[in-house]
Amino acid sequence: MSKSSSTIPSVDWLDAVRWDSNGLVPAIAQDAATGDILMMAWMNRESLQLTADEGVAVYWSRSRGKLWRKGETSGHTQRVQEIRLDCDADVILLKIEQLGGIACHTGRRSCFFNRLDNGQWVVTDAVIKDPNTIYRPVKSQG
Repeated sequence: MSKSSSTIPSVDWLDAVRWDSNGLVPAIAQDAATGDILMMAWMNRESLQLTADEGVAVYWSRSRGKLWRKGETSGHTQRVQEIRLDCDADVILLKIEQLGGIACHTGRRSCFFNRLDNGQWVVTDAVIKDPNTIYRPVKSQG
């Protein structure tokens, strides 16, 4: 039995994405080798286009109101292996290679290190590297 594939009809592949009222879509970063979910962040149209063009994860920072390339200050870049769109076209899945092994700003492999246990959040994953030693200032271009 052969697999059949089809494409989502669209003038522009970005038009197929169902952006929220702020022009954003949630993006989940998944380790392509292990299947582990490492983090979730937001993307706008420009960041998704840049991610596809550059092959590295580029997100939209809601708090800073600007684009950010994962790893620009920590060196923990996400090399994108595959970009997927869910069935409702409102969530992006990035299958990535996490360079440096740390995806979370807390110095852990994954942002999902808290597990609910008997009504309490329990930290399950140790810090790999102290975040104070990871982040370096972004060099200004001028």
